[in-house]
Order: sequence, then structure tokens, then C-alpha cells
Amino acid sequence: MVHFLLRRHWIGRIRLALTLLGLPFTVCSPGLKSTLSCSSSYPFRTSQTIRPITSGLCNLYTTSVRTMPSSAALHVKSRCPQYPGSKVKRFPVPDEKVDWSQNWPQYNAVGHTDPSVVKKPAWADPEISSFSPQFNAVDGGVDRTSFEGNYKTEKGKPLNPRGRTGVTGRGLLGRWGPNHAADPIVTRWKVDAKGAKMNHPVSKRPILQFVSIKRKDCGEWAIPGGMVDPGEQVSLTLQREFSEEALNSLTLPPAERVKVHERITKLFKSQGFQVYKGYVDDPRNTDNAWMETVAVNFHDESGNSVSELPLQAGDDAGQVKWVDVDSTFPLYASHSRFLELVAKERKAHW
Repeated sequence: MVHFLLRRHWIGRIRLALTLLGLPFTVCSPGLKSTLSCSSSYPFRTSQTIRPITSGLCNLYTTSVRTMPSSAALHVKSRCPQYPGSKVKRFPVPDEKVDWSQNWPQYNAVGHTDPSVVKKPAWADPEISSFSPQFNAVDGGVDRTSFEGNYKTEKGKPLNPRGRTGVTGRGLLGRWGPNHAADPIVTRWKVDAKGAKMNHPVSKRPILQFVSIKRKDCGEWAIPGGMVDPGEQVSLTLQREFSEEALNSLTLPPAERVKVHERITKLFKSQGFQVYKGYVDDPRNTDNAWMETVAVNFHDESGNSVSELPLQAGDDAGQVKWVDVDSTFPLYASHSRFLELVAKERKAHW
């Protein structure tokens, strides 16, 4: 336990030093033998420019703070040695060979599409050989456009805009090309018994808390997000996913479900902060299928809205709880980056 606390202490100092120097950093978990880490973070630049926007039910605003790494930054979790939920080993891709512009005749990615996807569920595409999707366009009810701009195709299949991953096919992802998700980041202030904000002893800044779920598939803590259904507005996805994953609203009695819906709707109609929109460095990504998301922060400033609702894990979550926003708390995929930006926006501890 002492070793763990000391390790957290020096990791925090290293993160701070590298951030001040403007350098990227990765943190390797004990026992991870690969030269690639599945936990990666990058420093961000900030400024004061604020731009209000409107999206469906959500009244959002953005700042020029970016969670998107620079074009030189490489995806890391997308090259984890073993593909999640399988025994498939990725073809090793060194940093200098990630970009598609690098000629690499020896590249021999491993083909893998999970059996659950091959069974052709409603949320998944069929094989390329059996249909002709319209890439870089809204294809019927499926949005195949990318936040990264137009992506290339090769032999009828889309190419990951961030480069090689060591795996072809779709893996665990249903769609060829971008798989769109939405991540609602619901926060409140951590308060004492008298309702006063609590400050962190080191940073002296107030502590934010956010609703986090523990994923059943990998055991990692995450933001309670989910996939955007065909034709669905992102604003509705944000509200639906939070209600289903963090409050288990589908199992509530009708009368109680109405009350929960009213509170959730009120919070999600308040001004939200669009934290991020773009590519997600996700371990499920392949050369031909990848995750993209819109992450939005909805903040319960007074603590009398969602904060008073009992949290209950939905079908996709093992646990759910309010978690202190802190740089040392490990999170799934790119979620730590999202939380860092929220903390900066709210002038809270990170």
C-alpha cells in the first residue's frame, strides 16, 4: 500500500513536470511487458476564447482548449499487444510506421472480427463483400462521416485516419469506418457535511466529482457513454446513456422513472460544456474501424439536481459511483483527457 501511494506521488510530479514542458507522457502499469502502454496522456493548450453553440436538446458551449493531441501524436491504446476480449495478438507497429504514408511492404496485420459482430446483430454492418457502404457520407441512417475529415479507403475498406493498428477487420466494433459514441460527463462539487466546497490539500483548488461506471468487459472505470443509434441526435444519446448506465432507469417503476426523467432532462437542457469531439484512442480500434465521440460536461452546480438521485448500475456497468476528479485515477480509453479539460474549465483540482 505504501509503495502504491509513493508511486502515485511520483507519477503526479512527473506528469506535472512534463505538462509544464509541453511534452507527451505515458504511464506503464506494473507487469506490462510491452514497449507500448495502454494508458496515455498528452498535455493541452488553453486560452480564453469561448464560443456558444446549440445541438438539439443541448445548449452547449466550447472553448479553444483542445483535448485533441497534435497531428504528430500517435494512438497508443489502439496498438495494445493483445486485442481486447480475444487471444488475438496485434502485428507490432512501431511509432515510425504508424502513419499510412510510411512505405512498409512487410506490414502483415492480423485479421479479426469478433464472433458477436459476425453474427450480424442490428447494430453491426455486414461484410464489405455483401454490401456497398457510402463512406465519408451519411449512408441511410448510418453516419459514416468522420470528425477527422475525409478518410481514405483501400480495396473497398476504410483506413483508420490515425494510422496502422496491427489488426484489420472490425474487431468488436459494428461499423466499418467511424463508430460514433457520446460521453456524458456529469459533475458536482465535493462538499463537506455543511455543504461547503472541499479544496485539495496540495492544489488548493475545489474538488470536482463525476459519475463513473466500472465496465463489465474490462473492469476499468469510465464515463457512462454509449453508441449513437442510427438517426439519433447526439443530445438524446447523452441523456439516454446516462439514464440507462448510471441510474438503471429501465428497471425503475413508472412513477419513479418519470421523476428521474424530469430531473435528468432539466440538467441536460442546461448549458453543457462540449469537452471533445473527435477520434478516440480506444483498444477496440482496428485499421478499418475506429471509435469517435462527442464528450459533453453537464455540471450540477448547486448539488440539488442529479446529485440527489440514487446511482444504480445498468446492464453494461458492474458498479457506479461518484469519483473525485484527479489525475492519478486511471480511466478507460481517452477519458482521463476529457476529465482534465473539465477540471481546467471549472478551475478545479486535477
